Amino acid sequence: MNTSKQHFGYSQKLMVLSVLAAFGPAHAEEDIAQYIKPDSSISAGLGVASGDSKDRAIFGQYSGMRQNDASLLLDFDIVKRDDATGLWTNFEGRNLGLDNRELRFSQNKQGDWKYSAEYNEITRHDIRTINTGLQGAGTTTPSVTLLGTPGTGSDLNLDLKRKSLSFGVEKWLTPTLQFEANFKNEDKDGARLFGKGFACSADWKAAGACSVSTTQWALLMLPEPINSTTKQFETKLNFSGEKFMVSGGYYGSFFTNSNGSLTPTVPGTLNNPIGTATALDTGLRTTMGLPIALPPDNQAHQLYVSGNYAFTPTTRATFKYAYTHATQNEDFSSMGLTGAPAGISNLGGVVDTNLVQLGLTARPMAKLSLLANIRYEDKKDKTPIAYYNIETKAAGTSIFTNGLTSSKRLAGKLEASYQLPDNYRATLGVNYDTLDRGNPDSTDQIAGLSALRAKTEETGYRAELRRSMSDTLNAAVSYVTSKREGSDWYSLQTSAAAIAAGAGYGSIVPAGTIVGVASTAIFPMSMSDRQRDKVRVAVDWDPLNQLSLQFIVEDGKDRYTTAGVKGMRDTNMRSYSLNAVYTLSEAWKLTGYWATGDQTLDHVNHSADYLAALDNVSTTVGLGVVGKPSSRLEVGGDLTYINDLTKYGLTAAPGVSTNNATQVATYGLPDVEYRQTRLNLFGKYALEKNADIRIDFIHQRTKLDEWTWGYNGVPFAYSDNTTVSMQQNQNVTFLGARYIYKLK
Repeated sequence: MNTSKQHFGYSQKLMVLSVLAAFGPAHAEEDIAQYIKPDSSISAGLGVASGDSKDRAIFGQYSGMRQNDASLLLDFDIVKRDDATGLWTNFEGRNLGLDNRELRFSQNKQGDWKYSAEYNEITRHDIRTINTGLQGAGTTTPSVTLLGTPGTGSDLNLDLKRKSLSFGVEKWLTPTLQFEANFKNEDKDGARLFGKGFACSADWKAAGACSVSTTQWALLMLPEPINSTTKQFETKLNFSGEKFMVSGGYYGSFFTNSNGSLTPTVPGTLNNPIGTATALDTGLRTTMGLPIALPPDNQAHQLYVSGNYAFTPTTRATFKYAYTHATQNEDFSSMGLTGAPAGISNLGGVVDTNLVQLGLTARPMAKLSLLANIRYEDKKDKTPIAYYNIETKAAGTSIFTNGLTSSKRLAGKLEASYQLPDNYRATLGVNYDTLDRGNPDSTDQIAGLSALRAKTEETGYRAELRRSMSDTLNAAVSYVTSKREGSDWYSLQTSAAAIAAGAGYGSIVPAGTIVGVASTAIFPMSMSDRQRDKVRVAVDWDPLNQLSLQFIVEDGKDRYTTAGVKGMRDTNMRSYSLNAVYTLSEAWKLTGYWATGDQTLDHVNHSADYLAALDNVSTTVGLGVVGKPSSRLEVGGDLTYINDLTKYGLTAAPGVSTNNATQVATYGLPDVEYRQTRLNLFGKYALEKNADIRIDFIHQRTKLDEWTWGYNGVPFAYSDNTTVSMQQNQNVTFLGARYIYKLK
């Protein structure tokens, strides 16, 4: 008896045979044979890259070619089919001579069973070089040493390696019921750029915790040590009927970290702001030496069911329900952390999430299509409240608790599309999204903001008009608009003026105002009122049988409004893209693309009266060619150019004095530019029917000019004279040769 899976397989094969037949008997017979009995191959060769590890910092970040000048290029792809039993065996290896290797093995009997195993490695090499005197870098107990001068330490390259092993099984229990199970184990080992900084505040000084004659701030580079394991397990049953399909199962995620905290040893002397070695304040030194918590062990368990039902051939409903129980309860002591509230040994973190989703698609008449869906998510943070935090000020000491992240979200969409006369098609849609975060607990102290909003609501509309102007020309224009508003604000103000005006911490302040302190209030961008508008035009044109063009233009704007003058004001984006394919002949094809975009963000800084303008302009251009000069030779290549430029501008905020406005106009930050030109060429020659030789040539020129880690050739320096730098201009040439042997 043939199962539904087998029927689907035969349908696929018939479709492939029909398509191949359209390209002529010779090609069809050759490709049909390849489909039934695909070739296996083994490829071995050598790749050589120019320069050193600093020249190859970006080129070799993930490719496995940063550290070594020469690399083994080894791949294989073994595919076998037993004609008698219908058993397929697949064994594949990629990049086996590099540190991003992959191995896959599977066997399956179509419509009956399947099992698979997969192993993957990938190493992320940090593109920057660190020169430091830090001892024990990448461990949980590093020791900071002040270098005499920057650059006199040892170079440190941070690497992070991931190794994953996964297994999967599938079994058709009946013609309509399938069982699946998958397991994945991923280990991460290494270190990544991290650090710690602290500054003695005015309150600390007033309280006597910091002296006024010593270094009162410090910033240290302390790589995060990583040694963690993530295990994922999923098992499910799939039912496939004539009208009804449903899948239900369990998914679990388990994260364990061998490193609980990072505790540095800090010397008594570090550099002051002008780079002079100065005695470190005792209170500051103690604070800098406190342990830093690293990601704790946690796990999540999810039960889910999803599926769809076909009421009629043109009407189908979809549904999904999922319940997730996530916990985090690793003991503080096992992490190397002390000072927890009395009687509390772990966070006891619990978050339960319920998700419900329903959808409907229908075509009640030939010209009308309808779509509707709704999604509801209820996240309950059940973590116990405790007084974990303490803050010392001149006026005294205050303690406060952890905060909770419960929320309820409802989102819906309704859309209708109608075929109009003269090859027009119109689409109208409406979206609704509401998020209720609740107000923070009264014992949770939140600094840096003026207010929070429990609830936001956003309603959006979409209109699109599409027309087929001819057999070779199609165009569409769409407009999207949405408006977000919200509830009253929960005040976080602690100033005397706010308290006197009845807008102190915990007060509910009407939307559109923040009583008493309107000119200085700071509102989170994600909760502010926002008007969003976007226009998109797309054209698909085939002016010739050999030429295909696609052109897209997009223009969008966000406008934010709050009761205060601080915070985000507006953002703008505009992009253009063009894609082209030109078929010169059956043997030669040209491709090309061009894309450019401009995005700006304007906001008023919360601590000074200036408007910060961020402008990012990116351009990408690419050209490609593939061809077969002869029956034995295949060649190709592509040239890509990328330029990404970020500009920082400062202008005076509204209401600033003339003198201050003049001063602001003289300030600014340098541009950050990333530019890359890459040329890829390849040639493959058939030595024999079952043997090829392939040559690959890559030349990549990259420039990254960023003031954040280096300005005018001077690298960024930490308080211990550790420096972080990167070679600004990197030129790499790679040449690889492979011998490919095909197995029958």
